[in-house]
Amino acid sequence: MTRGLLVVRPEPGNARTAARLRGDGGEVLAWPLFAAAPVAWDVPDPAGFDALLLTSANAVRLAGAGLARLGALPVIAVGSETAAVAEAAGLHVATVGTGGVAEALAAARAAGLARPLHLAGREHVDSGHPTRIVYASADVAADAAAFAAAADGRIVLLHSVRAAERLAALVPQDRRTIEIAALSIKVRDAAGTGWRAALAAAEPTDTALCALAIDRAAGAGDKRS
Repeated sequence: MTRGLLVVRPEPGNARTAARLRGDGGEVLAWPLFAAAPVAWDVPDPAGFDALLLTSANAVRLAGAGLARLGALPVIAVGSETAAVAEAAGLHVATVGTGGVAEALAAARAAGLARPLHLAGREHVDSGHPTRIVYASADVAADAAAFAAAADGRIVLLHSVRAAERLAALVPQDRRTIEIAALSIKVRDAAGTGWRAALAAAEPTDTALCALAIDRAAGAGDKRS
């Protein structure tokens, strides 16, 4: 039995994830539940830092003119997508972490970068370093009944705790025909219980999440996780 996939992350990430899934043979419905937009932020003196920590490509896309003042700082990127967007913006990427924030920071310390400035979205993983919020995601209106009908029989990919919480709010009950595939255990747990299956990717990357969802879709049966 093959199950369809539902991607709810904001654009432009939604389209990239959907394309990756379709490229692997998935039947995909894209329904972004959020939209990212820039917010005003104060740019600190770059002399106080030895790197930029970027945990989302949207931090590059939406940071605005303030990013130019920090452009001389090398970048610690979490994920290949973030690294590619940073390089396209003219930034120098010093290290690329593929296993999350802690792994990226460990690699950066090994490279001699220990005082990064974290540019992030309003909902983000705390890096333990000075942080500037440069964008925020707002809910996109969704009719709960229509969304639940669309999710019925599908595997919903969850990239964030906020997405998991929104899914739980839109589908408060009758979850037994819906599976979830989450970026991490923390994201999975934020969706609550009652799903047909609830899985977490082996590592917190879109690549790993898509692989999990495709494998599950291709081999979906009655086994619960």
